[in-house]
Amino acid sequence: MSQQRYIRSEIKYQLLISFLGLFLLAALALFPPAVTGDPSWRKPVIGSIFSSICVLGIIALFSPNKCLRILEIGKKNRTIGSASAKLASHGTSDALQGHHPACGKYDAHIFRIKNKIFCAACAGLLLGGLLALAVAALYFFADWRVAEHSSLMVLLGIVGVSLGLFQFKFKSLVRLAVNTVFVLGTLLILMGIDELVHSLFFDLFVVSLIVFWLFTRISLSHWDHERICSGCDIENCEIRG
Repeated sequence: MSQQRYIRSEIKYQLLISFLGLFLLAALALFPPAVTGDPSWRKPVIGSIFSSICVLGIIALFSPNKCLRILEIGKKNRTIGSASAKLASHGTSDALQGHHPACGKYDAHIFRIKNKIFCAACAGLLLGGLLALAVAALYFFADWRVAEHSSLMVLLGIVGVSLGLFQFKFKSLVRLAVNTVFVLGTLLILMGIDELVHSLFFDLFVVSLIVFWLFTRISLSHWDHERICSGCDIENCEIRG
């Protein structure tokens, strides 16, 4: 029980930092500081870093269990990832649909196209990652200008990230859309702040927050899976063991 309280408090801490970062970015968008010096290599470097994050995220979607072992996500909170680890390890099991247990408890996590079942969150993150890569290429490498809408982009991005952090509250295709908006929201924030401030320091600050939001979202997803499985009353569950 104490372990569960520790997990909940850690997630609350991650959410607190996440929303504090979003608040600071909103203030930065509304009251951008005057920054002198804008090296020509700033945008390509930031664009390359963001694109690398997108590519790594897309790769992780196809190899979740391998990435968990490499990164050792949540060393201190193995309990929260236990259900998710079991799901990943049962990737070829008939007990899974869209890499979730076919027990009815995860119906909100999946959607169907004809006879095929897909994970809504993974599909949304994949779609968002691909779209973000395309838009990032236009802005960071093709000199696409968005100065007139930069503050609005930051505010819209904040809404998208906020919805993405609570994607577990949504169902099926709405969950897919929210996860897509989450990824695009991070890019909107980065583009908006970059256009407003023209600062390598603030760009890197946004990138660091993006990485933190991604890990916070992973923690929330693991917690949601653990919550569902721990409250399951199905006997002889293959996943729960």
